[in-house]
Amino acid sequence: MKVGIVGTGFVGSTAAFALVMRGIGREVVLVDLDTRRAQAEADDILHGVPFAKPLTVTAGDYEALSGCRVVIIGAGVGQKPGETRLQLLARNAEVFRQVIPSVLRHAPRAVLIIATNPVDIMTHLAAEYARDFDVPSRRVIGSGTMLDTARFRTLLGRHVGIDARHVHAYVVGEHGDSEVLAWSAVRVGAAALPDFARDRGISLGESDREKIDDAVRNAAYRIIEGKSATYYGVASALAYMTNVVLHDQRSLMTVCTPQPRIADVEDVTVSMPHVVGGDGVIGEHHPLQLDEREQEALQASATLIRKLADDLAGEVN
Repeated sequence: MKVGIVGTGFVGSTAAFALVMRGIGREVVLVDLDTRRAQAEADDILHGVPFAKPLTVTAGDYEALSGCRVVIIGAGVGQKPGETRLQLLARNAEVFRQVIPSVLRHAPRAVLIIATNPVDIMTHLAAEYARDFDVPSRRVIGSGTMLDTARFRTLLGRHVGIDARHVHAYVVGEHGDSEVLAWSAVRVGAAALPDFARDRGISLGESDREKIDDAVRNAAYRIIEGKSATYYGVASALAYMTNVVLHDQRSLMTVCTPQPRIADVEDVTVSMPHVVGGDGVIGEHHPLQLDEREQEALQASATLIRKLADDLAGEVN
């Protein structure tokens, strides 16, 4: 099973390392405009194989992606001083206009996993460019709020003293400031969160919720302030997603892919729980029972992304 990674910055190279450490796939191919960087990352990761899993790690051009079942896209440009978000998006749109066709010419059956930020819009764009190759949008999946959801579950698990893998909680909407923590849908095992906390005498008042919300919503800002970039968490999410696709695991994950309608907003790409398998997203998104305030926040988040997509279309055209 062959996996490609386009873009070998912090996220792409750490994703490759995560794949090797977990033994996901059989061959990993790194592609980057900076070919020396891609080769150096491939060599460095390959040297860790004797201490991990028996994978092959190489670097190459787009032709080397032939036969890939999954291609992770982490390519993109950084924001320049004084550049607006829309201008940055326009430049990244141009990058994707080159990258997505280049990938699909050589790996036409691959599921594309988009990691480039802002991931909602970049996934929407990638799906548009993929249509020219008759690739359905279900095979273009953004990492979306996978990491935000993991942060939410981790912090809740720590708060209530339970393994985070048994905390069922979701962050939906934009991967960004307008994201929505779906408190009303949280379950610990089979119990509603308030019931679980009450039965065990655990404090879960408004101030507790606000602290957790702030820690989830602003995690990236704090990590970037401390070390300039975030990559371990998202790389772990990308490795997990890749494994789900390669083994058709049909897992429920908060990813983004173009949807006909979310929260009364049409043709929008924001994160919701989706079932993901060997051929990408299966069916439409899985609805959550949100309270009125959360539903309004989700609609606002989806509206924001839809407007940004419209503004970008005007900028690019």
